[in-house]
Amino acid sequence: MNIHEYQAKELLTKYGVATPKGIAAMNVAEAVAAVKELPGPLYVVKSQIHAGGRGAGKFKNNPEGKGGVRLCKSEADVKAAAEAMMNQVLVTKQTGPEGKEVRRLYVTDGVDIAKEYYCSVVLDRATSGVTFMVSTEGGMDIEEVAEHSPEKIIKVPVDSAMGMQGFHARKLAFGLGLTGAAQKSAIKFFTSLYKAFVELDASIVEINPMIVSDKGDVMALDAKMTFDDNAMYRHPDIAAMRDENEEDASETEAHKWELNYVRLDGEIGCMVNGAGLAMATMDIIKLYGGTPANFLDVGGGATTERVTAAFKIILADSNVKGVLVNIFGGIMKCDIIANGIIAAAKEVKLSVPLVVRLEGTNVELGKKILAESGLPIISADNLADAADKIVKATEQAKKAA
Repeated sequence: MNIHEYQAKELLTKYGVATPKGIAAMNVAEAVAAVKELPGPLYVVKSQIHAGGRGAGKFKNNPEGKGGVRLCKSEADVKAAAEAMMNQVLVTKQTGPEGKEVRRLYVTDGVDIAKEYYCSVVLDRATSGVTFMVSTEGGMDIEEVAEHSPEKIIKVPVDSAMGMQGFHARKLAFGLGLTGAAQKSAIKFFTSLYKAFVELDASIVEINPMIVSDKGDVMALDAKMTFDDNAMYRHPDIAAMRDENEEDASETEAHKWELNYVRLDGEIGCMVNGAGLAMATMDIIKLYGGTPANFLDVGGGATTERVTAAFKIILADSNVKGVLVNIFGGIMKCDIIANGIIAAAKEVKLSVPLVVRLEGTNVELGKKILAESGLPIISADNLADAADKIVKATEQAKKAA
């Protein structure tokens, strides 16, 4: 789960992470009113969307104009910036060409910046723990830094059992070459950031840029936070921050049914039980020359209604030209999957090829239900057979169309 920058800063501030003062605005009037509550004389108006590169982005209605982050010197400038951004579609390198509509703004106090840095905290599979990454190359894409100047990225792993210690924070500060007041401020910053990361069940916290002000204060000028969905039952206040307008409609619907769904850009829809099997299914579709349209794990205890919902979500994607259902029945019984497939296919008036591979608990009953459904369902004996059949059937359907 992702949240907006202003929400991330609200959370981080509670943990002692320094940020410039800022006020969220849901319309132009609120953005103008925010000026009276900020010290000034400089203000920054920021578009709030779930995507990076906002400052360098362009608005569809004015592709030659300024981006989604603007420095303002007066109330009139703030009003003009807010009017230019609010309810407009901002296109950045992370949104794709379709862009995202700006429905929220964030007006912050301007800060005199002495130096910009990069900082992030991530769950690191390599160390099975939390890792800090910092760099002197603040404000840039960390991927570009990693590719062209990997030596400029400093990584400090933190043992989960030990937690963040003073030497971790000092190593980060020393690595960035910070001294004096800035070093002291950075140590507090890193310690507070770790505490927020762990206690809020975050999976990523990215501060880009992290800055040192002209007074030697280390602050988060921007903030991105991503959380573990499975832990949100412990954080109803964070769960309430979800902005469904920023999410893919199909992914939002899947969330309501407790389905693990991610839209991709292929043509073959996938419905599988188990994340590992889902990944293998996507891989073998590619192996046989097809392209997966989604990742969808229905889980081990899905009901007929849940399977029906999953099927409808897949078919709601206009790019889907065929569907592969791959179920290994353990906890999930094959007859439940079969009934769900039939119910969904009838409800949405299935018009694309459907290949089903069932194996496991009640498999014969499941196959019998499908065979007697009267629907044009293609049965497969194994995963390779299923991938081969759906790729061929999809290609034939495209040619026929």
